[in-house]
Amino acid sequence: MNNSLCIFERVAKAGFGFFFLTIAIGLIISGFTVLPFFGFFLAVPVLLLAIYFFSAHLNRSCQIE
Repeated sequence: MNNSLCIFERVAKAGFGFFFLTIAIGLIISGFTVLPFFGFFLAVPVLLLAIYFFSAHLNRSCQIE
């Protein structure tokens, strides 16, 4: 039971990270092409959110020691 919870938590953490990373990349590309200032203005917080999810710590029971 605990192992399946840890796997779900790791997949969810990585999934949210990749989701926000793809959104940030899309906003950066739109900042170059369509919305010069607005795309970059939104891309920075979304990129920081992606970095947060990639570096977020797991539960204490799921940590690899």
